[in-house]
Amino acid sequence: MSVIGSKSCIFPVTRCSRENEKSSCFTSSIKKSSFDLRFPRSMTGVYCKVSGESSGANGVSLSSKNKMEDYNTAMKRLMRSPYEYHHDLGMNYTLIRDELIVGSQPQKPEDIDHLKQEENVAYILNLQQDKDIDYWGIDLDSIVRRCKELGIRHMRRPAKDFDPLSLRSQLPKAVSSLEWAVSEGKGRVYVHCSAGLGRAPGVSIAYMYWFCNMNLNTAYDTLVSKRPCGPNKGAIRGATYDLAKNDPWKEPFESLPENAFEDVADWERKLIQERVQALRGT
Repeated sequence: MSVIGSKSCIFPVTRCSRENEKSSCFTSSIKKSSFDLRFPRSMTGVYCKVSGESSGANGVSLSSKNKMEDYNTAMKRLMRSPYEYHHDLGMNYTLIRDELIVGSQPQKPEDIDHLKQEENVAYILNLQQDKDIDYWGIDLDSIVRRCKELGIRHMRRPAKDFDPLSLRSQLPKAVSSLEWAVSEGKGRVYVHCSAGLGRAPGVSIAYMYWFCNMNLNTAYDTLVSKRPCGPNKGAIRGATYDLAKNDPWKEPFESLPENAFEDVADWERKLIQERVQALRGT
């Protein structure tokens, strides 16, 4: 297996656990020696790789560092997430289920090659808005072009970052694309947003909740135990309510208890599945 650049991982405020090693990862200082420059042999943990971006004295370009600081400040304030995204360290992802990978944005065509060759990815579901892609300076056209060359289906279901209401409204269509790709059975589905800490985990949890016979807490815990992140559970509950209870006389979601729609009856799950599947191609 060849190494393209170096590695990255998701950094909690205190430390991050790595497969076959434990090391303190402090967000205030990132040292090259902290990283094992080999790719992990299995996908039980977070996969990490490094971008080849040029850097300054601290190993991070000033513009990139400022963008990351601004992004992480917004994430902590609006998502109440203790985790941070380090764009300069490259794409990172986690295998959640055999058919499903959740991660951060591919940054260059070589990332697509890696996903195809090493992880058998046949579909990519991108949840970013255009402004997210522009913010990070990603050449999306080159990435989509490489997907076509490798036979990977690239799909987009944009949702606004740090916005639970936007995620709630977009979840049914995003899950419809994810569920369709899984049902095709041609390879794994790679679901990503910018950092892979909010929108992508949220869509993946909703998919497991609605289509994998789990309640919301089980689906949530299954994902965050493998990929530490902070997706908005309320957005998933709200989308579940929207799909299962669309009667004109229903009581407002905001008036329901905090644990409402953390589980559904069998008939409600079947109704949700039918309504989500009906959104294919829309």
